[in-house]
Amino acid sequence: MKARDVMVSPVITAGEDATVQDVAKTMIARRISAVPIVDKAGKLVGIVTEADLIGRIEAGTERPYSWWLHMLSGDRAMAADYVKSHATKISDVMTREVKTANPDTPLIDIAELFETHDIKRVPIVNQAGDLIGIVSRANIIQAVASARPHFEITLSDATIRQKLMEELKKQPWAHTHKLNVTVTHGIIALWGTVESEQVRKAINAVAVNVPGVDAVNDHLIHEPVFIY
Repeated sequence: MKARDVMVSPVITAGEDATVQDVAKTMIARRISAVPIVDKAGKLVGIVTEADLIGRIEAGTERPYSWWLHMLSGDRAMAADYVKSHATKISDVMTREVKTANPDTPLIDIAELFETHDIKRVPIVNQAGDLIGIVSRANIIQAVASARPHFEITLSDATIRQKLMEELKKQPWAHTHKLNVTVTHGIIALWGTVESEQVRKAINAVAVNVPGVDAVNDHLIHEPVFIY
């Protein structure tokens, strides 16, 4: 699946001239946790999330600084925090370096952006730089929840075994030289030894997802630990 398959569109946005209070009201009214900020041409220039509005003077939640924290952070960081908690223009509060993707970006790449940059959403822009959608972590979870089950496929036992072994050989952790697989009437039996419980579960996950498999019988055993 790609970004275009799960993205929310159109996107609720705010302009650079909006106030912090304007954006906070939009979040509450629209029940959203982030608002992309666009310029007069509709180009993405930043984004504001709930995290950007948590430490605000209006709520009495601005970050307190002790003398030792001042020593560690320095004037620049303290000044930036002060702007974040006291500024009234959203352009002074928003995050300007926004990670984006295009409509054809595979979801696996967007998921990697989430993990690598510790973010929860990615705006989607077209080739002209126009904001056309947004993908959040929740949208990917929705894709998982709404996925259709695999169609029933009847394959020969030999074909099932071949497909399973081909997939296992692609995985460096599988160590297929320690495994044996038998297939009878669509039922896979796993034999051999594994180094850990995680590897055993992973091998089972590969087996159960082979088309045409009715069941998996796990006879794998953990390798003994030798102490010399």
